[in-house]
Amino acid sequence: MEKGQEQQFVALLEEHQNIVHKVCRLYTNNYDAHNDLFQEITIQLWKAYPKFRGDSKFSTWMYRVGLNTAITLYRKSKRRISTQDFDGVAFKMKAEDYDDTEEKQLKVLYAAVRNNLNDIEKALVFMYLEDKDYKEISETLGISEVNARVKMNRIKTKLRTLLNP
Repeated sequence: MEKGQEQQFVALLEEHQNIVHKVCRLYTNNYDAHNDLFQEITIQLWKAYPKFRGDSKFSTWMYRVGLNTAITLYRKSKRRISTQDFDGVAFKMKAEDYDDTEEKQLKVLYAAVRNNLNDIEKALVFMYLEDKDYKEISETLGISEVNARVKMNRIKTKLRTLLNP
């Protein structure tokens, strides 16, 4: 990779690194696994960057590489290691008037998504929650726009049933 290309990649990665962190949060449940997956996704982005043609936005391409890396890595993993919940190691400062209702709701949602949806469904929910339109979701996941909508409606029904028995 040329020097200018390296600098451009680093700048784009820094600008959009939250995408990778969100993918890691979705597919891992502890700090070490999160860091390992972040590193693996970064490596795959680095390797693939010279082939990035710019046909889509960099962030869309980054979602696709990140999600595909996470899905591939965890599908190949035959053994499951018992890990501690991510929230158990996350430290937070609490003010007296701190309202953790939203945080608790997100924790329940992440647990429902992590434990009850397959890899493609997880990716679809993630991108939906990121306010991506169905066109971008379908391009990223390699499915039709109609299929993305149908899958999302089924997932919503499934999650409503799980979260509001």
